[in-house]
Amino acid sequence: MSSHPLRVAVIGIDHRHAYGLLSGLVELGARPVGWWTEGSPNTLEGFVKLFPDVPRVDDYRRLLDDKSVDIVVMAPEGADRAGIAIEALEAGKDVMSDKPGVITLEELAAMRSAVERTGRIWSPNFAERFRIPSLVKAKELIDAGEIGRVVHFNGLGPQRLRLNPRPQWFFEPRRFGGILTDLMLHQFDNFIYLTGETQIDIAASWVGNFNQPDHPYFEDLGEVTFGSQQVRGYARVDWYTPDALPLNPGDGRITILGTDGYIEIRKFVDIAGRPGKEHLFIVNKTRCDYVDCSNLVVPGYHQLFMDDVRNRTETCLGHEHVFRVTELSIKAQNLSNSSRPAA
Repeated sequence: MSSHPLRVAVIGIDHRHAYGLLSGLVELGARPVGWWTEGSPNTLEGFVKLFPDVPRVDDYRRLLDDKSVDIVVMAPEGADRAGIAIEALEAGKDVMSDKPGVITLEELAAMRSAVERTGRIWSPNFAERFRIPSLVKAKELIDAGEIGRVVHFNGLGPQRLRLNPRPQWFFEPRRFGGILTDLMLHQFDNFIYLTGETQIDIAASWVGNFNQPDHPYFEDLGEVTFGSQQVRGYARVDWYTPDALPLNPGDGRITILGTDGYIEIRKFVDIAGRPGKEHLFIVNKTRCDYVDCSNLVVPGYHQLFMDDVRNRTETCLGHEHVFRVTELSIKAQNLSNSSRPAA
């Protein structure tokens, strides 16, 4: 591919993540050429305010038929993402999708087939770690043998619900997928990244609704026990971040236990009082230290994605990694839903 500015089309802005997906590309020189969305979602005003000069088209297929478009950015309702993404791949576009990119195993199989058939890139943006320098530092310490052989991973992923901007489809499992299909992606991605383990099984999973009586099929708490033969893991995700916490997604933490020590990451906040974010603690046989990771520079998701589009490489999120993380999240969701009524 030539060095011309990459041209981007946006299909679906039903989730506010559309703002960041497109902004990250534009900041690196990509050129938005048009956008489409169904109806008037509550994200419409914000999107138009951010991108006032980008024209809206009346049919997204016009964007897919435009041979000059290199990338399709998409954040439609969860249940619509797989179908539109496959259309985009078959039209010769690379796709950056909001996560979850698919919500069923059948959709995942169809997506895998489309990627293999077309040779295009499908990248659901669950790559939280590309903006978390403390995770990169933890990986460096683990690889250096600072905590011995890793034997256990514990991940906590709280989020803010922010009810006012949430559309109705977000509360319907058949349209959204569920809390594990959505939020647990980050935990499986981090587990594989930090441990290098890929042969992972789901031992148990569970979801519940304790705080949303008006949305009985919504899930505001979920947990999974999982791991490989070498490393076990547990992760919990929820929508319970309290209002008094400084403005961030939540008190996200990871603890990695090794045979010679452990590392704790406090991603977004240290409620013990240290300012800012990106806090890392390490304890082993010779040190008990705090490491400020806020000034570390890590490779950016959008830059790596654009490099892959230009060079036809997989330096950002390799497809096998994407498929594995997505499969684990869906399987955990399916297992947890085995005793829950359908919406």
